[in-house]
Order: sequence, then C-alpha cells, then structure tokens
Amino acid sequence: MTNRLRGWARDRPLAADAATAVALALVDAAFLLLTPRELRPEQLWAALGWSVLCAAPVAIRRVAPWPAVGAAVATLAVPVLFALAPTTQGLTFIVLTYTMAAHRPLRAASLAALLLWVPVVLANVVAPLDGVLDMGPGVLVLDNLLTASVAFAVGRAVQARRQSTRMLRERARIAEATQRSLAEQAVADERRRIARELHDVVAHHVSVMGVLATGARRVLRRDPDAADEAMATVEETGRATLRELRRLLDVLRTDAEPAAELTPQPGLTGIEALVEQVREAGLPVTLRVDGTPGPMEDGVALTVYRIVQEALTNALKHAGRATALVRLTVTPGFLAVEVTDTGRGPAPVADRIGHGLVGMRERVALYGGVLRTGPRPGGGFRVYARIPLEPAGAVPA
Repeated sequence: MTNRLRGWARDRPLAADAATAVALALVDAAFLLLTPRELRPEQLWAALGWSVLCAAPVAIRRVAPWPAVGAAVATLAVPVLFALAPTTQGLTFIVLTYTMAAHRPLRAASLAALLLWVPVVLANVVAPLDGVLDMGPGVLVLDNLLTASVAFAVGRAVQARRQSTRMLRERARIAEATQRSLAEQAVADERRRIARELHDVVAHHVSVMGVLATGARRVLRRDPDAADEAMATVEETGRATLRELRRLLDVLRTDAEPAAELTPQPGLTGIEALVEQVREAGLPVTLRVDGTPGPMEDGVALTVYRIVQEALTNALKHAGRATALVRLTVTPGFLAVEVTDTGRGPAPVADRIGHGLVGMRERVALYGGVLRTGPRPGGGFRVYARIPLEPAGAVPA
C-alpha cells in the first residue's frame, strides 16, 4: 500500500501536492476550532480563508518551485497587515524549504532558503506579533532559524540518500550486466571447445572414409565382397559424419582457431582408464555399467567421457575424504551417466562462473539430452545426464 501511494505521488505530483496543501489547511482549521473561544481570532472565517491562501503555494511546490517560493514570501504581508499569522504559513515555509533542499542542487536550495527565511527574520525583528507567549524578537529569530536549519538538513539528507540509492542501483545493474557477459563468454568458450572436438571427430571420420574408399578401389576386381563390405562401412561412416556436421554447425566457432591433431577423441572405452587414474590420485572410485554398450556416435561417447572427467575432477578437488561412484546405464533408447560422491561438494562462489558445469550443459543439450547437478540429500554431490540414442545409420531431420 505504501509503495502504491509513493508511485501515485511520483506519477501525479500536482495532485499529490494539492492534497498536501489541503491537509495543511485542515490541520490549521482543526487547531483553530480546538482553541478556546477567548483565544480565537475575532473573524474565524477570515482566518480560515487566509490559512487556505497561505497553504496554496504547497500545491505547486514541485511543478513550479520558484513561483511557489515567491508566493510564500508574498503571504508574509498577511501578518504585517492584519496582525494574523496562520499556522499554515509556518508549515508552508518548512515544506518549501525541505522540497528545495531535497530536489534541487545545493546552490539553488541555499538561495531558496535565504529567500524564504530572511524576510521572516526581518519581520520578526521589525514587526513582531503579540501572542499568548511573550517572546522577544531574539527568541523568535532563533526559533525560525532552527526550524529552517532542520528542514534544510532533512531535505539534503533525503537527497543524499536518493542519490546513494540511485548509485547502488546503477552499480547493481552494471554488476548484473557484467555477470551476464561473463556467463555468455563462458558459454561461448565452451561452445568453441566443443566445436573443435566435433571438428576432430568429423575429420577422423572423413579420414577413415578416404582410407576405406582407397582400399575398396584397390580390391574391387579381385575381391568384390571385401570391396562391398568396405563401401558399406564408408556409407555408415558418412551418415555419422553428416550427423556430426549438423551438430558442428550449431556450435561453430566464429573466430579462426588452429585445428587439433587428427586423432580420435576418447569415448566409453576410455572411462575405465580415467577411473583408474582418479583412483590412483587418491579418490576411491567405483565404476558400474548397466547394460551392454553398442555402436553409438563418437560425439555421444565423447560427451559421456567429458562429463565423467569433469565430475571426477571436481570431486577430486572439492569432495575431500570421500568416495565416488560412476554409473552408466545403456538401453536401446538412451544412455544415462551418473557420478556421485560422498564429500562436502564445491563451495558456492558468487563472482565465479562454473565453466565445467557450463560445458556439461552445452554438450548434453547438443544431443537433445538433460543434465541435473546439485547436492545430494544425504551429503555429497551428484551429476546426472541422460542422452537419447539415435539408431545406427539414421540421418536426423
């Protein structure tokens, strides 16, 4: 409710300030009505009218601040001519002093304060009003100066806080943009690395096709069956190459980078050696395979290998004294890999991008799979990926 009122006051300053002026006039009217009869002004309705007139400058304090200051100073003629000082007059001077201090630069706010309160001080010295309390001009001057100082100080404090909040919001926006830029850069780096590896897979396939085609041409006349078998392998490899090329286009790097050696990338057969290396490094790891791995795309096998490699590396760094389990589940329709450990897991770092998790996510998404990472309910960390397997020789749409 408070935020809604603030938004309304900010969007409609004239209406909000007019309501403030009406509130000041009502406060003065209530004060006059509650005053004992012997202390009330003789012409009550005239006093109420002058009260409304003195509160009128508040209605334009934000849309026309300098005319409001001039109108407020002009109302000082009321107590001089009619020996009557409405309560709204003092409140109006306080509100205008606060408004100029809170919304204007220091020089303009100081000038407005002088224009408002110097005439008040002069009026107190030259023509002080007789009231219930017999106060001399010095006390009146001191009282008005203190009131003006408090209103001015509160206004400057509000402006300083507003500027500080604006600066904090700007810093938060810049930090968010920087974090987003770092995340995008991390994704781009991982995409380039994946593209390089897929390039190596495709290049290896093409090299194999070239060797098989050369062999088939040489034995075509003396051993047609061997040539036919070689050409069938070329056909199978060509279809796999088409699939890898399609995925390579999805993550194609935008800048030129040197190509790697034309050597096959690691796959499922390398996971056992990887587990053994991590075990020798000090982390007890168990490998479990459910199902029988059949022929699959080299890119899928490479993705599974990289997921296991990254997950075990993180466990080796962050798990501490723990054990790990690598579980592969192979079915005709999908391949699932799960790496769990019983350690404490990685410590959250707010200003750091997890490149390893970004790389896993990009690799799995490239083959239409899903990736889930996070702490385990009983302690430790879990990485789970599920990748659909396409039938051998199928060309994706």
